[in-house]
Amino acid sequence: MLTVSCSFALGGAAMLCWPTPARRFPGALRRASWSPPGSWFGWLGFVPVVAVWPLLGAGGVLAVGVLALVCRQEWRGRARSRVELAASEGAASALRVMVAELRSGAHPVLAAEAAAEAVPEAADRLLALAAAARLDGDPLAGGESFPELANAWALARRFGLPMAEVLDATRRDVEAGVGFARRLKAKMAGPRASAAVLTALPLACVLLGEGMGAAPLHVFAATVPGQFLLVLGSLLIWAGTAWCRALTGRVVLR
Repeated sequence: MLTVSCSFALGGAAMLCWPTPARRFPGALRRASWSPPGSWFGWLGFVPVVAVWPLLGAGGVLAVGVLALVCRQEWRGRARSRVELAASEGAASALRVMVAELRSGAHPVLAAEAAAEAVPEAADRLLALAAAARLDGDPLAGGESFPELANAWALARRFGLPMAEVLDATRRDVEAGVGFARRLKAKMAGPRASAAVLTALPLACVLLGEGMGAAPLHVFAATVPGQFLLVLGSLLIWAGTAWCRALTGRVVLR
């Protein structure tokens, strides 16, 4: 029994420190200022683990670890969506300023510097792009963080197209993407709310059973089958939330 308890405890600790795979933001402007919750989140997660150990035993430790992983993944997903949307909005604003400067007769490098002053959140990327274009004339050399602008800039230079028109077309494309993201978020609000209710329903049922005198917490804490059921239930909750994220992430608005 001691070996099983230690295994559950180590499993719960591992769940609290579960890594998240890196992914590139598909937004028009990828900001490096956002950082995911680091070690403080993992250490904070040990607080409920310590509190749950005397009440629900080793199975409760692993269950709380799994539920902490669920909360962490949901929080990270929502934060990533907000950052991507804000990045795309900043890209559209920067492109709008650049188009206005170009149509007033400004040089593209000066237009990029003016956009950097007008849109502070995009300043580093725009200044890097302007510096690359000023030094060697190749905007692609500094456009890793702002690929749409760099590609449009290089396309206009290569084929002699009006840069203001090319950037304006890029701006319209980015703004259309922002509008699409907002409509998709509004459409998926209902399914995501239903998923949240279904996720919390098992916990509410346990509390209801405890209030009715069925003593489910005693079964979970004092019996070996209850410990395994507690772990299994938490894993099913994690699988359900992961499946809901996968389904809502693949929805395409038409």
